[in-house]
Amino acid sequence: MGIQKRLVGSYFVVICLTVLILEIILNLSVRYYYFHNIEQTLMNQAELSASFYQQYFSDEDLEEQSDRLLKGFASHSDAQVQIINAEGRLLQDSNGIQGDFTMTDNMDVQAAIKGQPGSWKGEDPVTEEVIFTVSYPLQAKGNIVGEVRFVTSLTETIHTVNQIAVLLIGIGLLVIGIVTLLGLLLSWTITRSIKDLKQAADQMSEGDFSIRVQKRYQDELGSLADTLNMMASRISKSEQLKNDFIASVSHELRTPLTSIKGWVITLKAGGKSNQALFHDGLDIIESESDRLTHMVDELLDFSKLDNGRIAIHLTTVDLTELLQHIGRQLTPRATRQDILLQVKIEENLPVIQADENRVKQVMINLIDNSLKFTSSSGRILITAHTVPGKVVITVEDTGSGIAEADLENVRRKFYKGDHQASGSGLGLSISEQIIALHNGELRISSVLGKGTIVQFDLPI
Repeated sequence: MGIQKRLVGSYFVVICLTVLILEIILNLSVRYYYFHNIEQTLMNQAELSASFYQQYFSDEDLEEQSDRLLKGFASHSDAQVQIINAEGRLLQDSNGIQGDFTMTDNMDVQAAIKGQPGSWKGEDPVTEEVIFTVSYPLQAKGNIVGEVRFVTSLTETIHTVNQIAVLLIGIGLLVIGIVTLLGLLLSWTITRSIKDLKQAADQMSEGDFSIRVQKRYQDELGSLADTLNMMASRISKSEQLKNDFIASVSHELRTPLTSIKGWVITLKAGGKSNQALFHDGLDIIESESDRLTHMVDELLDFSKLDNGRIAIHLTTVDLTELLQHIGRQLTPRATRQDILLQVKIEENLPVIQADENRVKQVMINLIDNSLKFTSSSGRILITAHTVPGKVVITVEDTGSGIAEADLENVRRKFYKGDHQASGSGLGLSISEQIIALHNGELRISSVLGKGTIVQFDLPI
């Protein structure tokens, strides 16, 4: 069963039960209201009549005064009035019923004979209509000498109650119909959004991430549509980055391989006769082989980091010595590019527990990026200082900087702000994960055209 059927079915069952309960309560209340009012009216009239008799006629014979009493009682009521003696025999009837009738079979009459007001509802054996009767004892000098009985037909009342019941049932059915329609409309608004989401998810499962879900309402499903659209957008970017990465890596691998192959052919053709050419070729082959090895190592590192299979090996690291060594190692390259590479370290920098090779890898990655994007006559400054609980290492350059639109993406895997630049686009992503494994944090700030500052923390 679909969501729409379940929703509408649930609404229908709930509203039917609610309307049914309300219908029962309202119909019972209406019936009670009408019948109770009739009972109270007749009882008040009977009580008033009995009080009138006790006050003005208690010294006289009931049977002799029954005609006068009947006229007095009947003149103030629309109900049928009967005067009954203490033995239950009918003396007078306002409807003109004559004869020697005994009324002791009626429950209300029996109660009045015993001195208690009585009432009864049932079918009149003569007219066969539903009637309501009230009997009230007539007392004289402390003795019950008879009773006054008020009888009224309930035909009109029952008709009115039935009309109200039909009206209430009609209103209930109308409410059920309206709520059912609203349930269908509401379920349609929900299921329509869900169908949109399902169709988009199906297309995404087929590899089409260009699809976007229409956000119809500002609700949870609308938020889900935003999330799905954002996810599709990010996956599309990731796919594009992956394609760019494959193209970039293919190019990066082809270049040194082409160079190596070219020099091998050259050396085979005549390199032995020219020692200078032979040594130059071997140097280039060695350099390109190192370049290939670095790229493969970078890819292996990323694969291990991405799958959580890499571990750091903590040892005691003298940061002052490590940073100065890295500075000496990369100074020749900086000098060839006419870039000033400086290392300024705070005195008495503490010894820390870290993976020295991984920290060195991070530093070389950061400085390598600065060397790539800093033009001649530029400067790269490496600094280190302590703050409570950690050492902050900074690599600052005066290079081309990073555009604000690219700044939040440069640490993503495969991302390269400049697609023409060499490299795999994994350096910063790997560096950030290595620092995270040391419980540190890597931060990047940059101004386009002025330079970039990269900082990371290592806990003491």
